Amino acid sequence: MVVICLLAFGGGKSIHAETNITVLVRPPEGVRNSHYVTNREPLQSGALVKLPVGAVKPQGWLKQTLLRQLQGLSGRLPEVSAWLQKDSNAWLAADGRGKWGWEEVPYWLRGAMLLAQLMEDQQLKDETEHWINAALSSQRSNGQFGPLRVFGDDDSPDLWANMVMLSCLQTYYEYSQDRRVLELMRNYFRYQATLPDSKMLTHFWQYYRGGDNLESVQWLFNITGEDWLLEVAEKVHRNTADWSKSGDLPSWHGVNIAQAFGEPATYYLQSGDPDHLKAAYENFRLVHERYGQFPGGMFAADENARVGYTDPRQAVETCAIVEQLRSDQQMLAITGDSLWADHIEEVAFNTLPAACAPDYRSLRYLIGVNHISSDSKDYAPGIENVGPMFTYNPLSHRCCQHNHTQGWPRLVEHLWMATQDNGICAACYGPSVVEAIVGEGSKVRIEETTRYPFEEQIMLDITPELDTRFPLYLRIPAWSERSDIAINGSVIAEDVAPSTYVRIERVWKRGDQVLIRLPMDVRVQRWPANQNCVSVSRGPITYSLRIESKRIEVDPTKTVAIDSAWKEGVDQEAWPAHELEAQVRWNYGLLLDDTSAPANFKVVHKGWPESDYPFSMEDSPIELLCLGREIPEWKRDLTGLCGRLQHSPAYSEMPNEQLRLIPMGAAQLRISAFPEVSDDRRHAKWRTVENAVLKYQPSSSYCAKSDSIEAMADGLLPCASSDQGIPRLTFLPRKGSEEWVQADFKKPISVNEVSIFWSDDTSRYDHAPTGPYGRAVKDVSCKAPESWRLYYWGGDAWLPVKVRSTYGVSTNRFNTVQFEEVVTRSLRAEIKLLEGASAGILEWRIGKAEAGESHSADRKGNAREVALREGAKPIDLGAKQFTSQFSGKQP
Repeated sequence: MVVICLLAFGGGKSIHAETNITVLVRPPEGVRNSHYVTNREPLQSGALVKLPVGAVKPQGWLKQTLLRQLQGLSGRLPEVSAWLQKDSNAWLAADGRGKWGWEEVPYWLRGAMLLAQLMEDQQLKDETEHWINAALSSQRSNGQFGPLRVFGDDDSPDLWANMVMLSCLQTYYEYSQDRRVLELMRNYFRYQATLPDSKMLTHFWQYYRGGDNLESVQWLFNITGEDWLLEVAEKVHRNTADWSKSGDLPSWHGVNIAQAFGEPATYYLQSGDPDHLKAAYENFRLVHERYGQFPGGMFAADENARVGYTDPRQAVETCAIVEQLRSDQQMLAITGDSLWADHIEEVAFNTLPAACAPDYRSLRYLIGVNHISSDSKDYAPGIENVGPMFTYNPLSHRCCQHNHTQGWPRLVEHLWMATQDNGICAACYGPSVVEAIVGEGSKVRIEETTRYPFEEQIMLDITPELDTRFPLYLRIPAWSERSDIAINGSVIAEDVAPSTYVRIERVWKRGDQVLIRLPMDVRVQRWPANQNCVSVSRGPITYSLRIESKRIEVDPTKTVAIDSAWKEGVDQEAWPAHELEAQVRWNYGLLLDDTSAPANFKVVHKGWPESDYPFSMEDSPIELLCLGREIPEWKRDLTGLCGRLQHSPAYSEMPNEQLRLIPMGAAQLRISAFPEVSDDRRHAKWRTVENAVLKYQPSSSYCAKSDSIEAMADGLLPCASSDQGIPRLTFLPRKGSEEWVQADFKKPISVNEVSIFWSDDTSRYDHAPTGPYGRAVKDVSCKAPESWRLYYWGGDAWLPVKVRSTYGVSTNRFNTVQFEEVVTRSLRAEIKLLEGASAGILEWRIGKAEAGESHSADRKGNAREVALREGAKPIDLGAKQFTSQFSGKQP
């Protein structure tokens, strides 16, 4: 552990003479907190300890946010959700059977319980405890409890929903000390101990998310100390998907990743094997390196992280946002690594607010970094999910409708954490009050007054019951340069290194004040792995283009996802859905002077909003002004999403305009990952891909029933040969045969180039191909063919073209053939399939290249647009972003 000792200066009345100040990479482990439940031996101690429910209370804008949740969908969801109605609910039935009740009840309950306690709302307390009492009363003689669900193919129990309810019961025990919780959990884990491995955590959700079950077993062990629980924990880990694989993940489903990537770290507490801890870091690095090369802290997974779908227009599920926060908080407690606190703030202050409408009465299922549509249209296959996933609808988006509730309350809970040396740590920053037991057993109250993350200063007013010696830890974020700290007006530390903790140990007295200043410079980050685009940040906030929009009210019952359900007779006027329609252009790039990033931007302080809620376009307290240019060729693609980025910088002839940027979380429509524009003609001009493609009528010798002949001419560009997100033409189940595809034109055309993108289920770009909901594709017999040849109709026969290049059968790219120009009404490609394999085509492009030009080979915008750069090297994300004890680098 790196420790830097600093001398405290000042003295007398201002600073106690025995103030000791050290700067550490992370809080110490090994010792164990004397006042709070922490990990018992033989578990690893961990670095930080979550305080009990209610120890941290929100103030300022955070309290206003929770108030909006309380008055909105989170606090009143039983009025809306069919799954929370009490009639025929499986969570309320003695036999565990009923029409309603699976993950939805505990999903909502997990956040609603915290919301009720933090806001001290008696009505919501009564409602949540009704469900808790029902769960506690539902246990059967064999130890099972809750809804009784059994998989039909192997008669194994579905344990997934119970995992979420166990988390609710843990929360309830923290503030009630109701020992019925311990008894239920003890009996339930004895039941799990009796299950054979063949029946334990089978099937999809529970198999991938067993880490939640593991955490609950360890929680009970830490309270009761019963050794047999560690055997159950070992069994849970053994039957959970292996999240310790090197270079791959067991599931690329977005929520599975966000929820389960840290499972090896949870098991590390028991195994003590540093490779398990390293695996959790590696999972995080892997998914962000491949699918998270844009701002906001999340990654592209709508519904799955799909091969090649890495553009900032790809979205992430609201469930994944709140589960990522929960996982980060667990990782922070285990490791104390400030990386996780930085990531908590990045996600919470940028991506989370935009998931819900500012009044928190509706939400979206999917949220993108470059998100220009929020309507009821179906944007598949541009996004994987089918249906109206971008609508703000209180009656829709079933899982997120319930699960989103936990996001803000859990953030408040984890602003402050206890340390193992009986101190307290400001782990994340926000207006709050904390009461905790420190030192040798005294209580201290700390009031945190700040408008962070929008303002630089954080004031801590410290009020101990008695003069008390204890350590206070202050986290310095990775983005913060030149940070300084003062006690009672005297500076005690200057230019503190980023990604560290300042530990201040002294006898704290009533009236002591600590002032933290975290200078917020404007920063431009470049994303080489995503077309060299750029994003703009100030402090932990990313800034997005301000896009004025029109709100359009829609019928919430007619713009819902397939699995949505709501209470009969729900008041639609009280719970309206709405769309947003952009009223201004969005297709802008930034004009930057790379020699001095802050000089490109003017920071405008608009004043703190009267609403005390900063995450709305109208009330945002900070705006950035900068120069940019429109890119007229950057348009919506054929699915309706904004077109994929092309390489930056891009030449634009449009005039300079002043752009207004607002916080990403306040921008309900937004561009947050910008192209860079240039007035240098040597840079490539943005290309409109579709204009260079000749249209034709396709036909083929054969097409699989589940596929489409029109797929090869639909203009939907594949991201990889294993792309499962767009239609394709295949010859399945034919194998080893000779087949053909044909293009017929309305009149004779002049043509000298064609390009084919082969479908290949076995190709690997990032990871194995998956289908809907992350299931592995079973039939991988479709491969690139052995060979092919091109012919044109000469009027009375098919004639071979005179090629100038080779016939390619490469995967993950267009295979372009140029030939001597012909005039014809039809082209035909004759294809020889591999022995034992079929073949398919994702797109067949036909065009005319000018002399010395290739529409595909030279059209670099295409290659970049589909995110396929052969031989691309892994991106070095830098020590600040992924610093850990395993990286070989320290701050």
